[in-house]
Amino acid sequence: MEGVHDDVGGEFRGRELASLESDAHESDYVNSELDDTTDAQASRGQDIQGIPWDRLSITREKYRQTRLEQYKNYENIPHSGEGTGKDCNITEKGSLYYEFQCNTRSVKPTILHFQLRNLVWATSKHDVYLMSNFSVIHWSSLSCTTSEILNVSGHVAPSEKHPGSLLEGFTQTKVSSLAVKDKLLVAGGFKGELICKHLGQPGVSFCSRTTDDNAVKNAVEIYDNPSGAAHFTASSNDCGVRDFDMETFQLSKHFRFPWPANHTSLSPDGKLLVVVGDNPDGMLVDAQNGKTLTPLCGHLDFSFASAWHPDGVTFATGNQDKTCRVWDVRNLSRSVAVLKGNLGAIRSIRYTSDGQYMMMAEPVDFVHVYDVKSGYEKEQEIDFFGEISGISFSPDTESLFIGVRDLTYGCLLEYGRQKCVA
Repeated sequence: MEGVHDDVGGEFRGRELASLESDAHESDYVNSELDDTTDAQASRGQDIQGIPWDRLSITREKYRQTRLEQYKNYENIPHSGEGTGKDCNITEKGSLYYEFQCNTRSVKPTILHFQLRNLVWATSKHDVYLMSNFSVIHWSSLSCTTSEILNVSGHVAPSEKHPGSLLEGFTQTKVSSLAVKDKLLVAGGFKGELICKHLGQPGVSFCSRTTDDNAVKNAVEIYDNPSGAAHFTASSNDCGVRDFDMETFQLSKHFRFPWPANHTSLSPDGKLLVVVGDNPDGMLVDAQNGKTLTPLCGHLDFSFASAWHPDGVTFATGNQDKTCRVWDVRNLSRSVAVLKGNLGAIRSIRYTSDGQYMMMAEPVDFVHVYDVKSGYEKEQEIDFFGEISGISFSPDTESLFIGVRDLTYGCLLEYGRQKCVA
């Protein structure tokens, strides 16, 4: 991952919907007056983000074409996005697996590092957690209310005592990564911070810091090990992947790799770990000892996303070469599918818990939902405007959430699963 000094650079530069915002203000369309968009309004033709195209000097189609032509994908390896076309699957677009439900403007997702986009987590079809500036926010679609779960703008210190916990805590933590599952929350920071909290309980349970100067927490993920105990992994810029027991908050494993680890995913049986980072080739490693079992060759740039299918046989990786590759553990000599984005890097990947769908997010404007049973040949393309802070399926697969960062049209988009799909 790029250095912290680049935290708001790269893909962010010039990406705000500046021309739309200017036109909107010229027509007295003030941001504070924008209302949420409902499914009923969208079905009548209203823009899902409430963008007033009829008041602007450009049509949606023309603006989309401009974005497609002018967007510059961030690459660590020059021209990596140009060398993947011949390998990519041809997909059939136009499917509707998840239908638009609402656009919530009172929720303002934010991003602190342009390469790290896993900052939205749904714990039920009605409950979503996301980063908004220095706060972790909970949104309830049932009560249509937001509540602040954790504020890291000031001083944060643990209220419990655990060996290795920094009792003095942290001040003004810049959160780079987030994970929320069941009643547990983990936030990772730009200076190697880890903050753990039990939802529903006051205070913070555990604070820790990796001492290396280049220890940005690129990703954190909570999981249950085979015995049912809650653990979390932290992938770091110091080339380390650390595993913690969330009952005792003690470090249980620490693996070191040749390059910064940007994302890791543990197989459903807890035996295999996918590791991707600042190298075109990822790794499949033994989750017990960290030994590399096989490299994952095919991507052309650095990777920032990975996810396992619930069957434990296939998994996916996302890369700055604009592709997501799907792999089968029974034959890792080549990927079984290569899925291409429209504009940029694939920065987040999620599977539904039933394994029916896989979702991948580009940095801006596009989220793709694939039908796994079709061999990833059919997809729903969700098209909007703005930076993507994160994506999440609800555990019951009924809802899909997208965090959109934009000064004027920032929001949380919610979609509901279609009961019958042709």
